[in-house]
Amino acid sequence: MSKIPYTGKSQQARQGQPTQNVSADPLAPAENLSSENLPAENPLLEDPDALAARLAESEDFVRNNRNLLLGILAAVVLAVVGAFAFYTWRNQQDEKAQATMFRAVNHWEADSLNKAIKGDGKAPGLVTVTQEYGNTKAGNLANFYTGVASLKQGKYKEALDYLEDFSSDDYLVQSRAYALMGDAQLELNKPKEAADLYAKAADHNANEYFSPSYLLKEGVAREIANDNEGAIKAYDRIINEFPTAQEVAEARQYKAKLEGAK
Repeated sequence: MSKIPYTGKSQQARQGQPTQNVSADPLAPAENLSSENLPAENPLLEDPDALAARLAESEDFVRNNRNLLLGILAAVVLAVVGAFAFYTWRNQQDEKAQATMFRAVNHWEADSLNKAIKGDGKAPGLVTVTQEYGNTKAGNLANFYTGVASLKQGKYKEALDYLEDFSSDDYLVQSRAYALMGDAQLELNKPKEAADLYAKAADHNANEYFSPSYLLKEGVAREIANDNEGAIKAYDRIINEFPTAQEVAEARQYKAKLEGAK
């Protein structure tokens, strides 16, 4: 292996050692370079003896810990296979859940709430889907349908339970779920809890289309809870943050009424 010559700017040159001119052509042969001008060792290259020693140590470690390493490898393989199997199984379960709840959703849309919730004798209802396929996307959606149906039937505690088990990446649907939970709490004579849920609905990716209506409901709920200051704050948010919303007129009216009663 050829050595890399030192140039006139090397440490040896600065210390007064003789230098060797290097050709400006990088492809020129280095046969004119004398061995005394070459460094004894290139610091960029690995020491073969040290490298061999490290390889030997690695081989010894593998031999001495063979069972441990095989166990770790087996655990990793099992984890990957298990995750893939679970993913496949969950997709299959979701497809079954969607097929199962198809008739129930049709009943829900037709406002046949009892058949939607409990089934029609030919196909199971939404409750069955939530119980048997709760970990699937369809089962999650069934919680929303069942919660809304229960709310319409006046079963407010059941509605709250089902809606609490629902979650969605769609911010509009999730906001709607919070608001419906607020409706259930209000019907259960818990206006403070209802107001908090309306505020949560309004703040969940706040927008000018839905947030003002949720804030208006929050203000009314806080009035019922005798929290007039909180109600005024909710009305102010509509007026200041969503000045073009149609709820602004009502918010001004309710705010003026509260301020006039002070």
